[in-house]
Amino acid sequence: MGGTVAEVEIPADEFALHETLAAFGDVVFEIERLVAHDMDRVMPFVWASGADGDELTAALDADPSVENLRRLVDGDGEQLYQMEWIDRIQTLVHMLVQEEATVLAAVGRGDVWRFRVLFPRHSALSETYEYCEENGFALEFTKIYRMDDGSGREGGLGLTRMQQETLTAALERGYYGVPREVTTAELADEMGISHQALSERLRRGHEALIENALMTGRDGDDGN
Repeated sequence: MGGTVAEVEIPADEFALHETLAAFGDVVFEIERLVAHDMDRVMPFVWASGADGDELTAALDADPSVENLRRLVDGDGEQLYQMEWIDRIQTLVHMLVQEEATVLAAVGRGDVWRFRVLFPRHSALSETYEYCEENGFALEFTKIYRMDDGSGREGGLGLTRMQQETLTAALERGYYGVPREVTTAELADEMGISHQALSERLRRGHEALIENALMTGRDGDDGN
């Protein structure tokens, strides 16, 4: 069974943790897991990076959108929190409870929250949009695609089926090797497509992978 995936932006000042995001310009929040209890609150597990752990914990404890804060992990440069959100979450609660949607990824940074949400039916997405319009919420859908469409995106990679097949073929044939073992002209000929078509698939595939990584991944490198 498929569904409709939407990439959504919500202004931080209309959503949870706005005061903390405003106070710490470099902090990044990423939702690890999210549970909806009812129409009044949700319980997320949230990774945070980019701020001193003790200062951030104090700010979160004072944030009016947060209750029952617990710091579960205090790692090197990032923390994991369990908390309850009780304020400015009407849009999220509507998606989770009313439309039975699933949050696949969520990142809060600066003045915006970005979500990737799986809706079980396309009508659920439409109803969410209408709900936000009627209630004056500034929700913006930046991308929409079908999970069960052959031309749509695959799994969590953000790739179309053709892009995934092309990148896989390029990897297997040594296109990304140093030195490169196959040229784009040779690879295009092997795949039975034009050089231009191959170049476009590779470019769009690279763009989708990078975008997906920046959207969903915590920065785990060591700065090198």
